[in-house]
Amino acid sequence: MTLKIGTRGSRLALAQSEWVKKEIEARHPHIHVELIRIKTTGDKILDTPLSKIGVKALFVKEIEEALVEKAVDLAVHSMKDVPAELPEGLMLSAFPEREDPRDAFVSVKYQTIQDLPQRERVGTSSLRRAAQLLTIRRDLEIVPLRGNVDTRLRKLEEGEIQAIILASAGLKRLGLEKRITHVIPSDQMLPAIGQGALGLEVRRDDELTVSLLEFLNHEETEVTVRAERAFLKELEGGCQVPIAAFCRFKDGVLHLVGMVAELDGSNTVRDEITGKKAQAEQIGVTLAGKLLDSGADKILARIYRK
Repeated sequence: MTLKIGTRGSRLALAQSEWVKKEIEARHPHIHVELIRIKTTGDKILDTPLSKIGVKALFVKEIEEALVEKAVDLAVHSMKDVPAELPEGLMLSAFPEREDPRDAFVSVKYQTIQDLPQRERVGTSSLRRAAQLLTIRRDLEIVPLRGNVDTRLRKLEEGEIQAIILASAGLKRLGLEKRITHVIPSDQMLPAIGQGALGLEVRRDDELTVSLLEFLNHEETEVTVRAERAFLKELEGGCQVPIAAFCRFKDGVLHLVGMVAELDGSNTVRDEITGKKAQAEQIGVTLAGKLLDSGADKILARIYRK
């Protein structure tokens, strides 16, 4: 039996898909797994900030189309790239154990955000990171940065910028953990929804593939990511809005923190909530409502008018 995985062609996406391939083949020796590289819109447009492209599902749309058309049997996604709404007929069936969800500060000269000189240049493609950086340091110059991890690291080494912010998980999965200068605490910079987690997307009616992937599901990762995604869905968020959330599960209790910020970091609405595991998605919806009532609705309205 051959199982086809749809994946982006970046080094990180391939590393993640190769890991899933090895796990499946080790668990099911009778299955041969093949990786099918698919170029997404986000991979094709590299000279425009993500927030200005104006297309949802930038890094997953073409892969999901291949799933629907049965050109592939499953997709391996970085969950932070997956929109809150999935196409009809598709589902996320398994969430492998989450890697470190926090952001990483990477620099050649400086140890932390606070160590950067006045008006220093920091690279990031994320409005979420940019807004939180400006909350910490109003004086910094945020430089839009696209391209894969290697491209971004090269720009840092060539002195175009003095620091970059990347996902710790991506650097670790690429074997580049030593490049992390400082892991930014989540209470200082809240991660993207689903950051550090992988999601395996399949067709709802493909019961065989769903059953084959069950062993890869990590329950704690699933419930925490589902809470974060329910928060995002309720806010109708996309890549053009600085929205962040991070959920932990400890001692039988879910603890979800969420945030909506102005683009320039001048105003942030942040709150948190706790609840039971069985209430994961309701917790996300409730927290989103609390933020909207506290002024996030006005921030979102201003951003969407731009």
